Amino acid sequence: MRSALFAAENMEKESQQPGLRLQNSKMLKAELNGEMMARTGTMVAYQGQVQFQALGSGGVGKWLKQKLTGEGVPLMKISGRGDVFFADRASDVHLIDLEPGDAISINGANVLAFDSTLQYDIKMVQGMGVMSSAGLFNCVFTGHGRLAITTKGSPVVLAVDQPTYVDPQAAICWSASLQTGYHRADQLGLGTLIGRTTGEAFTMSFAGQGFVVVQPSEEPPQGIAGGAQNQQSGGALGGLFS
Repeated sequence: MRSALFAAENMEKESQQPGLRLQNSKMLKAELNGEMMARTGTMVAYQGQVQFQALGSGGVGKWLKQKLTGEGVPLMKISGRGDVFFADRASDVHLIDLEPGDAISINGANVLAFDSTLQYDIKMVQGMGVMSSAGLFNCVFTGHGRLAITTKGSPVVLAVDQPTYVDPQAAICWSASLQTGYHRADQLGLGTLIGRTTGEAFTMSFAGQGFVVVQPSEEPPQGIAGGAQNQQSGGALGGLFS
């Protein structure tokens, strides 16, 4: 049988080392020898002896945060030996390696999978206030290990070495050490009073030293503003650690 479908770039990529790696730009491959965590519903194929377990609330603290914020990641624990493939609506997949002392703040909707050696919590995005339509809470990862995130399209990574402003619905993740705040983009005037708008009422501001990952798409609101919708669609946190 012959077809361009069977070209080398479409064949499964093999490795001798366990862990997370890209099968291609849209698909993540986990060569599993132990356990890992992933967003529920993102497994598209697997080979070998693999078990999937939905995680509970993970203790009273995380259960309360989930109920109050609507933010987080619906998680499953995957264990065993084999190859597991993940994807999320053909979004682009990117790998991030964290070292001890690193901390990254990520929109929960963009977390795909991560090593079980990483720690995970829900924290308020400082300085945004009640005017943020993108939600007030993000997922903060620390520890040592690899995680995979998704973006709609190819992102740009902005180095924050001067005042930086990003549409909150396009901001995927950023250095957790950055100072965040609120910045009005629309200029107040007669046009504003009669209902005219640029569609950019406000942006997130970032200050300090670090980076911000910006995707070329504006996601629907998450967090508090989108909490009810998040929970109905399986977007609420199935906590991680007790």
